[in-house]
Order: sequence, then C-alpha cells, then structure tokens
Amino acid sequence: QVQLVESGGGLVQAGGSLRLSCAASGSTARINAMGWYRQAPGKQREMVATMITGGSTNYADSVKGRFTISRDNGKNTVYLQMNSLKPEDTAVYYCKVIRWNGDYWGQGTQVTVSS
Repeated sequence: QVQLVESGGGLVQAGGSLRLSCAASGSTARINAMGWYRQAPGKQREMVATMITGGSTNYADSVKGRFTISRDNGKNTVYLQMNSLKPEDTAVYYCKVIRWNGDYWGQGTQVTVSS
C-alpha cells in the first residue's frame, strides 16, 4: 500500500503562484509514475501533469508553460509548481501514483484562484 499526503493548496489571486506537494509513504518501491490530476465542480477529473520514473513529463495543453512537475526521489515526493494561475485552474488537485500493483490517489487539496 502507498499513502499519499498532499499539501500546498489554498486561495490565490489570478496571476499568482502555488506549489503543491505530495509525499508518498509505505510501499514506495517500483513506482512507475507520479502525477497530478484535478477536478472542478461539475466536471470530470482530468490529467494536469505526469512524470514517469525515467523523468519524461506530460502536461495538459491548458497548463503547458505555466505548470511544472518535479520529483524528489529521495523524499518520495512529487511537486507541482503552478505559475500564472487563472480562475479556470480552480479545482481540487489530486496526486496519483502508478505502481506495479495498482494506482493510488491522495485525498485532494483545494486550489482556488480568484479573479
């Protein structure tokens, strides 16, 4: 089992920045990928950014150039640096870990961007 604890969400004005963190504990060996997803009210959960263990990254078109995913392997922590935030970035952000035996999700952290 993998436990994920997210932090860093909050309220920010448009144009501001936030950094989300997701710390993994438990069975952290053989993690294939880590990533961030978000779900806005009334919308489906969508991929924001992912990073596979080799380092390759993938971003949603809506966040390219504004968000950066990074990982500290020593701390089993994945980060999401969010710059130039827009009101449409408002959502609950979830951390996801893909491991050989399944997917694991964090509890989510709220990000609210005011206009």
